[in-house]
Amino acid sequence: MNVEKILAIAGKPGLFELKLQTRSGFLAESLLDGKKITVGMRSNVSLLSEISMYTYSEEKPLVEIMRAIAVKENEGPTSVSHKEDNPKLIAYFKEILPDYDADRVYASDIKKLLNWYNILQAKGLVSKEEPIVENAEAVKEEVVEKVKKEAKAEKTEKAPAKPKTKK
Repeated sequence: MNVEKILAIAGKPGLFELKLQTRSGFLAESLLDGKKITVGMRSNVSLLSEISMYTYSEEKPLVEIMRAIAVKENEGPTSVSHKEDNPKLIAYFKEILPDYDADRVYASDIKKLLNWYNILQAKGLVSKEEPIVENAEAVKEEVVEKVKKEAKAEKTEKAPAKPKTKK
């Protein structure tokens, strides 16, 4: 399962694939409807490869949890919809990750996880294979650095130099 360039953007439904850099942010394509959007630097964006869920012993990467779902569901869609009531969602999630921290993982987190899994599964991005997250940190740093450099360059272009005056 390769999720290095899959993004979750706060305030936007679904998941997005990182396409390319722009001057003011980057271009992402929705995995739901294929629409392309530009995302500014101020948007809260998370790489799926960087997201984890709490367990009693450690933080478990989302990719590993999705792999466990793929193994349980034989790479098919989840048997429980993300729109089910909370007790059903929690019971299903306990089958996937028995030692999850119930105090810090909410039903809304489980709903989001199942929704994301089904989106990725529909696009064929889910597999039982070991997760591939080799360059996730490097990709994230590269994106952040490019955006910062472009923003700094844009800021210096827009701000005209003030003439010095004698007092």
